[in-house]
Amino acid sequence: MYTPTLRLENKVVIVTGAGCVGPGWGNGRAISVRFAQEGARVFAVDKSLEAMTETHDMIRAFGGDFTPYVADVTDSKAIVSLVQACIAQYGTVDILINNVGGPAPGGPVALSEESFDAQIDLNLKSVFLMCKYVIPVMESKGSGAIVNIASISGIRFSGAPQVGYAVSKAGVIQFGRVVAVEYAKKGIRINSILPGQLHTPLVDVVLANTQSGGDVESLLKKRQARIPMPFTGDGRDTANAALFLASDEARFITGTELIVDGGMTAKCD
Repeated sequence: MYTPTLRLENKVVIVTGAGCVGPGWGNGRAISVRFAQEGARVFAVDKSLEAMTETHDMIRAFGGDFTPYVADVTDSKAIVSLVQACIAQYGTVDILINNVGGPAPGGPVALSEESFDAQIDLNLKSVFLMCKYVIPVMESKGSGAIVNIASISGIRFSGAPQVGYAVSKAGVIQFGRVVAVEYAKKGIRINSILPGQLHTPLVDVVLANTQSGGDVESLLKKRQARIPMPFTGDGRDTANAALFLASDEARFITGTELIVDGGMTAKCD
């Protein structure tokens, strides 16, 4: 059984993409639960209130502090409102987890222009807009930690043609580096996590349909074959990495990336 150490006691965290498309440990759900276990007050954002219900129930079961909020984080007006709502609820923002994202299949020929634009908006513009409106809150008090959930697809080909996803996640990585340097002297740290091929509900509900004709087991075996470690991680592994980068234990770490992929990107083949 996990024993909390309250590393984030009374810290206020905004987690975007806090919902989940099905049972299991998606990144947003796992981060929300893990941070709440560590004493954080979680302001959870998703486009669907229903998608956050199970997350809310899990946190409520151990007495954690969780406030769900419905918003589209590609919409700047919605973001202004959600930041104001978080401050009204908790008084500040200490940590921002930019977790919204998702892939669309296809290379430059197969992927439509509209889908490419939508990938940039979902995976990259959402990070830009959340930082645009949260950083001033952090700057006003001289402290803050931002963790952007990117992907190993942003640094290498990960097994499926999804060019919009890959370039937008590469953009998230470089965005984090540049902004981290700008705000380092203002007490704000910004880092990225690059998850690999985790087994999250997104795999079962979405990727199996687009990559293996709905055959979940076939897709899972194909993904596992790319991973040197003998098992596949899940959203809890992303959450533990995010917890470290958001905590004071990472006080001297900014402008960098933490890869969570079981050794996949270290392979030569």
